[in-house]
Amino acid sequence: MRLTVDVRIRLAGTAGPAGWPAPNCRCASCNRASHHRRLPVRVTVDGAFSLSSSDSPLPRRLPAGYSVARTAYGVRVDGPDGGRLLYARPGAPCAPPEDAGPDDPSPAHQVDLVVVDAVESPETIGALRRAGVVGFTTAVVAVGGDHRVHSPAEFARRARMWGALAPSDGQDLTCPPSTWPPPRVRGPYRVLITGGARSGKSAEAERRLLGEPDVLYLAAGPAPDEAADPAWARRVAAHRERRPPWWRTAETLDAVGVLKEARGAVLFDCLGTWLAGTMAECGMWDEDAPASAADALAARVDELVAVWRECGAHVVAVTNEVGSGVVPATVSGGLFRDWLGRVNQLLSAESEEVLLATAGRVVRLP
Repeated sequence: MRLTVDVRIRLAGTAGPAGWPAPNCRCASCNRASHHRRLPVRVTVDGAFSLSSSDSPLPRRLPAGYSVARTAYGVRVDGPDGGRLLYARPGAPCAPPEDAGPDDPSPAHQVDLVVVDAVESPETIGALRRAGVVGFTTAVVAVGGDHRVHSPAEFARRARMWGALAPSDGQDLTCPPSTWPPPRVRGPYRVLITGGARSGKSAEAERRLLGEPDVLYLAAGPAPDEAADPAWARRVAAHRERRPPWWRTAETLDAVGVLKEARGAVLFDCLGTWLAGTMAECGMWDEDAPASAADALAARVDELVAVWRECGAHVVAVTNEVGSGVVPATVSGGLFRDWLGRVNQLLSAESEEVLLATAGRVVRLP
C-alpha cells in the first residue's frame, strides 16, 4: 500500500515587500514590529521551489508529480497526492470558474490551502469563498503584514476576523492542513460598533465582513440626492466604492423587515440615520407633534430590538456615540440624543460584541 504524502509548505517570510519593520523606517508600526522581525513573503513548497507573490515566475523545473499553473484566482500548485495550494491574486474574481461542474462539498476548483496578501487585498478572502475556491476545510493563510497596519497585533486580529491564520516566519504547514482552519463568526451573532464622527466605526464594520461570501449592506437612511445635499451624496458614493462589488445594498428604513429575512452577513449602517428617519415617520419632528408620537416611536424601537435579538444572521451594526460631547443646542437635538442613547443601550444588551471606535482604533467593551 502506498502512503500519501502531504505537501510541505515553509513560510520563509510572511511580510510585505519591504519586510516588517521596513529598513530604516522609524514609523510607530515598524517600531512595534521590531521585536519580531518578518521578512518579505516567500512560500517554499517541499523545499523544491518558491513563490513570493501571485505574479512570481512559474518554476521551470518541478519535482515529479507536481503541476503549477497560473489561473484567474492566482498561482495554483497541485501535489502528487492531490494536495492543492493557491497563492491568491489580489482582486481575484468572486465567480466560480465556468467549468466548475456540479455544486458538491469539495468541487474540483476548491483548494486545501490558500495564501492571501491580507493587507493589499483582504476582500480576496471573501471573493474566493464566494467563488467556491475556499471551502469549509480550506486553510486561509494571511500574509503581507507591514507598516500599512499599525501593529502586528492588529494584523493578527484582522486575520482572526476573516477566519485566517497569521503565521510567523519559518513556520511549516501541510497541504492539506493537518488541523481544522480557525473558525470564523457565523450567525446568529450580533456586533454593535459605536463611535463619534470620523472615528473609523464604518471602516471597522466593513473590514470585519471582508472575508464573507454573502453580505447585505443595509443603508438605513435617506437615498442620496446630489442636488439637495451634494456632500451627503459624495459620502455615500465613497462608501459604495470601497465595498466589494458582490455586496448587495438595501437602501430602506425598514430595517426590521430586512433583518427578519436576513441570512449570511448584514452590515447595518447606521442606527443614527435609521432613528432620525423613524422619528420623522412618527411625527417627532413636527412643530405640533401628535401626542402619540413618542409611543409610536417606542413601539418601533421595541420592534427593532426584538428582531435584532432573534436575527439568525451575522449582523454588524454601526451607531453614533452620543452624550459625550457638547450639550445639543436645540430641543430636537436633545431629543435625538436621548433616544439614540436608549436604542444603543437596548441593542448593546442583546449583542455578543460591542466595540468602541475612536481615532481609528477599536476597543472591545466588556
